[in-house]
Amino acid sequence: MTTPAQLDERYGRGPRRRLPMVLTIAAAAIVVGVFGWWTWQGSADTVDVTGTGFRLVDDHSVTVNFQITAPTNRPVHCIVEAQDEEFGIVGWRLVSYPASEKHSRAFTEHVPIVSAATTGLVNSCWVS
Repeated sequence: MTTPAQLDERYGRGPRRRLPMVLTIAAAAIVVGVFGWWTWQGSADTVDVTGTGFRLVDDHSVTVNFQITAPTNRPVHCIVEAQDEEFGIVGWRLVSYPASEKHSRAFTEHVPIVSAATTGLVNSCWVS
């Protein structure tokens, strides 16, 4: 014959052990905290770029106008490029900007080209 204590143990109605539950909750909290930190840290260093125009100066250079929004007091580096009508890169330039108190700044950069360009743009920017 089955006793009430055996039935309680079989169907989980007996005394519960809290240590595994507490450890599981603690591990889940640590995992969520780590992923939250990685997400915040990654977004804190982002640089947003808005192209405001370009102008073909002559057969050897393009002027690119753009605005960056970056973290304050961090140097920023950008790759500015010129492309032809088939989106091939015909000129590019790496530019570096010193740290600044301003969150948003506007720039105009000249890019030397090797053949006819139809557009100028900022490929990417990052903080260092």
